[in-house]
Amino acid sequence: MAATPEKKVKQKVVEILKKHGAYYFYPVTGGFGRSGIPDIIVCFDSRFIGIECKAGSNKPTALQEMEMEKIRAALGKTFVINETNIHEVEEYLLWIKR
Repeated sequence: MAATPEKKVKQKVVEILKKHGAYYFYPVTGGFGRSGIPDIIVCFDSRFIGIECKAGSNKPTALQEMEMEKIRAALGKTFVINETNIHEVEEYLLWIKR
């Protein structure tokens, strides 16, 4: 079974996170979880990062935007990543390390 375009984005993001030794996980949102949580939750050098992965021109839902705003309000960092801006994740990790 071929990977969906969004799954390919997630895989590339995870490659970057592993390369830099970041702690990450995919939150489970069914049952007792919360809807709208970003696809990948990251902790790197004491920084909290939420990464929402999209394919092509897809945009986050209103609920996803609301959850990302809550993360930013708590001084975390959020990204909406697709095939064209995956490099932003690595650039941010490198910026943290400097």
